[in-house]
Amino acid sequence: MSLYTRLVASAIFPLHERLKGHSTLSALRSMEQSQWLPRTDLKAFQLARLRAFLERIGRDVPYYRDLFRDSGFSPADVNALTDLQRLPITGKPDIRENLERMKADNAGPLERFSTGGSSGEPLVFYRGKERVSHDVAAKWRATRWWNVDIGDREIVIWGSPIELGSQDRVRLIRDKLLRTELLSAFEMSEDNLERFIRRIQAFKPRMLFGYPSSLALMARYAAGKGFKMDELGIKVVFVTSESLYPHQRETIESVYGAPVANGYGGRDGGFIAHQCPAGSMHITAEDIVVEIVDSDGNVLPTGQNGEIVITHMAMGDFPFVRYRTGDVGSLSDESCSCGRGLPLLKEIEGRTTDFIMATDGTVIHGLALIYILRELPQVGEFKIVQDALDRITVQLVVTGPLTGEMEAEITAQFRKRLGSTVSVIYDYVEKIPAEASGKFRYVVSHVAH
Repeated sequence: MSLYTRLVASAIFPLHERLKGHSTLSALRSMEQSQWLPRTDLKAFQLARLRAFLERIGRDVPYYRDLFRDSGFSPADVNALTDLQRLPITGKPDIRENLERMKADNAGPLERFSTGGSSGEPLVFYRGKERVSHDVAAKWRATRWWNVDIGDREIVIWGSPIELGSQDRVRLIRDKLLRTELLSAFEMSEDNLERFIRRIQAFKPRMLFGYPSSLALMARYAAGKGFKMDELGIKVVFVTSESLYPHQRETIESVYGAPVANGYGGRDGGFIAHQCPAGSMHITAEDIVVEIVDSDGNVLPTGQNGEIVITHMAMGDFPFVRYRTGDVGSLSDESCSCGRGLPLLKEIEGRTTDFIMATDGTVIHGLALIYILRELPQVGEFKIVQDALDRITVQLVVTGPLTGEMEAEITAQFRKRLGSTVSVIYDYVEKIPAEASGKFRYVVSHVAH
């Protein structure tokens, strides 16, 4: 670690956080100790924190005060994490309908946030300083797992309007001090891709951070144009906020000459899990309880895939209790060779809308269709949209013509997986736009499953 990085990590950034009223440093110190607790001790720590959190929201939050009273639920009777199952699952409609009653009576300053995407209306919610502090601490801890730290040179490829809209003088000074630069995932034109690549070469960051789709796109562009990116001293590439596909990991690691560290979370759910150098996805168990449920909301056994539901215990000002993330994954009861006692996510398979439903009702991961298109050298970009149970639209950006025979073969492969009556519509476009957030999704299904 350089002298300047040590100065930033030990003095400049902690001062920045204190001036913002955040408790990030104390949260980090606690997390760096608790991550090494044995699994049983960590569960006991988590249970005590859960009970205190439920007592707090049952006292201070109108929505939960009424819910606990009407259902006869007492936080004092919570003796196991499974006692959470006595509370209902919270969906986005519940939060929309009770937005003001979800705020604690004694809440501190709250920031208004929203999430959106290609399906459904945006979710509006609020975050307090405790939630922000703990999220920053969780990310900071995971950064250190890879032998890099705040203050090391970093380039961020991001597309959130909130981050991009706050480039004021204070933010620019802060980023300069922290040695981090932001490149816009909204602006991935060919001219900008070359400019971004040259900036990375000149800046020589120790870490990259961003959407896997954006980093993979830049990597493919760099490789195609002959830019050398694997001798810049990049130590790790952090990716988050999208599904990380195997071909993206392979491309990113090959071109940048650095391992990919996956992170799982979102603006609503917080930093839920991070990948360590041993390859495991560790849950931020000090703050978050993760459950896996089926389509009816029943908790599934460890190892079975279902929807990821989270309870974030650093959200006392605006609680998320048994909140449906819309993501699909499974838990593992294995231990990681890194020695951390933090529980593991076995798999994160993506959004529920990353899955396609066959005509017989079988749910198929979008990868089954993605690989069909990736095998064709003429296909530069693509997006698969399931408009109806029996209709698929394939948007294509091609580098060479697809013959009628090629289209027929793609259709045959799709029908083999989805059903013989499925119609496949080909839409040839010059560019496939990203989502409003700057993310890119290969598969979108508008069919409920």
